[in-house]
Amino acid sequence: MPAMPPIPPQQHRPAPPAEPTAPAPPATRRTAFAEGVDRLRAGATTEPGRLRIIGAVLALLVVTFGAVTAWQVTDRAAAADDVLHSSQPLSSDAADIYRSLADANTAASSGFLAGRSETGVNRVRYEKGIRTAAEKLVNAAANSDPESPSAATIAKLNRLLPEYKGLVEQARTYNRQGFPVGGAYLRYANEKMQQEMLPAAEDLYTKENQRLRDDYDGATPYPWAAIALGVLALAALAWAQHRNYRRTHRVLNHGLVAATAAATVVLLWLVIGHSVARASLNDSYDHGVRSLNVLHDARIASLKARGNENLTLVSRGAETKKVGEETYDAYDYDFTQDMNTLGKGLALAADLADDRAGERPVTSAVANMTEWKKRHADARAEDENGEYQQALDKVIGAKGTTGECFDSVDTNLATALKHETAEFRSAAGDGLDAMAGLSIGAAVLAVLGAAGAVLGIGRRLSEYR
Repeated sequence: MPAMPPIPPQQHRPAPPAEPTAPAPPATRRTAFAEGVDRLRAGATTEPGRLRIIGAVLALLVVTFGAVTAWQVTDRAAAADDVLHSSQPLSSDAADIYRSLADANTAASSGFLAGRSETGVNRVRYEKGIRTAAEKLVNAAANSDPESPSAATIAKLNRLLPEYKGLVEQARTYNRQGFPVGGAYLRYANEKMQQEMLPAAEDLYTKENQRLRDDYDGATPYPWAAIALGVLALAALAWAQHRNYRRTHRVLNHGLVAATAAATVVLLWLVIGHSVARASLNDSYDHGVRSLNVLHDARIASLKARGNENLTLVSRGAETKKVGEETYDAYDYDFTQDMNTLGKGLALAADLADDRAGERPVTSAVANMTEWKKRHADARAEDENGEYQQALDKVIGAKGTTGECFDSVDTNLATALKHETAEFRSAAGDGLDAMAGLSIGAAVLAVLGAAGAVLGIGRRLSEYR
């Protein structure tokens, strides 16, 4: 058999290059929040983890309670401070501006009636009224926002005041020289006062009173958010202590007890302190601000009545007013309306007076007003019978005049205003004092309470190490 040819050795061929492989996509990283939730969920499955969560929640609740308490009390204390030191004084200043202008107008008409025999008393009273109004306007301008409606009203009064003074001086000069045109100038000055200046002053008074009411609205509401958080924090602390007792049979945990005590003190201090403050502020409004407003209105009505009584004699029937089918002397008709306003104001002031010291001057003013009406009726009867000098003597004479009654009414109302102002300041000051230190105290006690809660829970955690 022929031999088989040898098998040639197998030739090694180079392997084809490997195909490049794509890199594996990077693992998607989870958000920190998701990882935190997982850790929290994992921790909550163990008792130490649950304790840490409870401690954090308790501390957060107590601190939040303290922070909200401090914030709400600070807001209410600031509003109460504005009531006592800002808005009520400015409201009184606005009333004084109105009263001073009306007083100056009344003194000007009284001085005009006296003519060459004008006494220094009337002149001093006129100058004092103008000076007081100017000073109060400066104070009101300094405490009002430059772009506010009050600022515009103050600017208007500052512009009108020198115009009014000029008219009065012209009336006074012509009257002393015996020229009848003096009466026309005085009536024009009175018209400017009655139709422009006093309405502007009344508008300013209304705006400042609204500002005062807004401050009361900011100071008196209960801090319900803080109270609710306080109740929630105490409930959570009670639950944590009950839970601790069920697991350890230990009645007290010193840290949690301290936290509960701190939260309880803050909550009681908040409720009691604010209730006392609210009661005092409400009292300052009911027996202070309301009485002051009524007395200011009554005093202004008496001043306007006196001015119209004088102008009745100045005009000598030159100004008339038709009401229905009847025609009246314009100034005497306005006098009657002002006296009706005065009577209603005094009756309301007597009802609002809460003690003898406040009621006594109002009662005296009522008696003075009654006598004033009688003397005015006698003076009008003399004037209508053509006895002008006798009527003048009954109005601005030396004795038994309507001016004496007006002065007595004004003096008694000033006494009542002084008393009610003191009552307001006492009650509003008590309200502000009741909240003193509460915001700082709440913050400090809340921090101590949160620390107590953390330490109390930490004591339990130490048992697992």
